[in-house]
Amino acid sequence: MIKFFNTLTGKVEEFKTIEPGKVKLYTCGPTVYDYAHIGNFRAYVFEDLLKRFLKYMGYEVLHIMNITDVDDKTIKGAKTRGMTLKKYTEMYIDAFFKDIETLNILKADCYPRATEHIPEMVEMIKVLLQKGYAYQRNGSIYFNIKKFPDYGKLSKIELSELKPGIRIEADEYEKDSVYDFALWKEKKEGEPFWATELGEGRPGWHIECSAMSIKYLGQTFDIHCGGVDNIFPHHENEIAQSEAFSGVKFVNYWLHCHHLIVEGEKMSKSKGNQFTLRDILEKNADAMALRFLLLSTHYRKTLNFTLKALEQAHSSLKRIRDFIYELKNSSFKEGKNKIVSKLIEETKEKFIAGLSNDLNISLALTSLFTMIKKANKLISKEKFYAQDAKALLGFIQSLDNILGLIPSWPKEDEISQEIKEKIALREKARKEKDYELADKIREELRKEGIILEDTREGVRWKISKR
Repeated sequence: MIKFFNTLTGKVEEFKTIEPGKVKLYTCGPTVYDYAHIGNFRAYVFEDLLKRFLKYMGYEVLHIMNITDVDDKTIKGAKTRGMTLKKYTEMYIDAFFKDIETLNILKADCYPRATEHIPEMVEMIKVLLQKGYAYQRNGSIYFNIKKFPDYGKLSKIELSELKPGIRIEADEYEKDSVYDFALWKEKKEGEPFWATELGEGRPGWHIECSAMSIKYLGQTFDIHCGGVDNIFPHHENEIAQSEAFSGVKFVNYWLHCHHLIVEGEKMSKSKGNQFTLRDILEKNADAMALRFLLLSTHYRKTLNFTLKALEQAHSSLKRIRDFIYELKNSSFKEGKNKIVSKLIEETKEKFIAGLSNDLNISLALTSLFTMIKKANKLISKEKFYAQDAKALLGFIQSLDNILGLIPSWPKEDEISQEIKEKIALREKARKEKDYELADKIREELRKEGIILEDTREGVRWKISKR
């Protein structure tokens, strides 16, 4: 049985899909006004773990992730750079896709862009006007939260805090403010706009997600994810406008991951501690070590990012990589140890049990490292055989379908002849104790994406995930 903590109910609940064997999943994507920072990727990696686990458990997952390419921030950024909105946002959309590839995040089935779904938003707003949930003022259209009695059920905002008649134009506002929010904004000088039945203008931020999620997943779907900072006002407003529009429940399970902080402090540009993925990689960090760090803390706990923690993540990842290399490259005698089969069964049971309990990644990883420790003892005592190695390799690969952590060691024919010659030249330099040349070649190879590791069995290489 799979259980998740549902923000809507405030309880850990058994996960039941609307349609047997299928999961409809919506995750809040990037607002493309800048490069995504590691706090954003904490959410994206958590969502990737969730998706991979559901797929592993046999579910067919339909995953939609929106791209917010029109809002106050994107418009301001384009103006500052003297670029069109499309050209400006396209730059960061491209960067986003490169970043998720670097972090081995599975792609969504669809990435709808807000600017390409204006008609759907207009139709939704028209219905809200007809039903009396929305009203017009000075060319803009607002959602009247007093008309929706359940407002606050996600964020647990008290209805007594409602301040009727006060309207908010900005896409972002104070978390403790509860005001009517803009569905449609009247055209402003120098801003992009669309000519529609509602008049000339552009959509508010909140209506974008509702319109796109309903189009691709239906009026009611299984899971909606995001960071805790999205709970209010964004997700609260999504629920209000969506359920007012359709008359049915919007989402069954709301999953939110907690904040990422840096060295114990809130991440912000003003403090100089807001890091993008590019910033981290410039420190010669391993992208997969960053992925390990981002997923290794339970998603509902605050994650404190430090360079020391990143080093520790790299060490943990290296234990897995070294074990895989040992299994692939050691010469084991033919045969099989029944203890290994039992070890695999026990590990699988604990790994799945951990993730089934609200994605308890700590229990899952502990079971994996315990298995590696026990298997290494068997290897050292020569009670480990060729069939055991094959079985463990297959099992670890199956677990990595969930974790997405383990890079494949390249076969010899996966690297060019030039690279092979450089590796051989470096080995020759090392044997001749020309360490300056050996280090120079190693650095050249690193820049080409080939990581060398010197072991007792000789040099080995892998293709970097950077």
